Amino acid sequence: MSTAQLGDLIARLNAGLNFTSFALLVAGLVFVKRRELHRHRRAMTGAMWASSIFLVFYLTRIALTGTHEFAGTGAARTAYLTILVSHMILAATLVPLVLRLLYLLRRHRFSDHARLARWTYPIWLYVSVTGIVVYLLLYEVYGYR
Repeated sequence: MSTAQLGDLIARLNAGLNFTSFALLVAGLVFVKRRELHRHRRAMTGAMWASSIFLVFYLTRIALTGTHEFAGTGAARTAYLTILVSHMILAATLVPLVLRLLYLLRRHRFSDHARLARWTYPIWLYVSVTGIVVYLLLYEVYGYR
């Protein structure tokens, strides 16, 4: 398997990890609204692990193959870059927010956790969904090669 093929495989795996994170985030919201806190915790822990593994594989892919040029032009390129930039900024913002949520949980500051989660949750959902969209546009719809 070539480095490029491995990079493509990792990108596909990362799209799956983004989807897994998204699904677990939705499940976590359902569970917390039902006051099923043990299930909520398990779903959110799974989402955190899926996102963490994504980050490791993302950095590995970048180290192996670098970044890729988007093949689309015009409005498609503008839309792609808008989604990509918002995704990247919010993904970088998400890391300290999730770490803070974990800290608040460890300190049993549940009301502070809930208050911060109201802001963090939609950002995390957006990052998960736009990660999938970026993959689809870059690899499947327009193909970067």
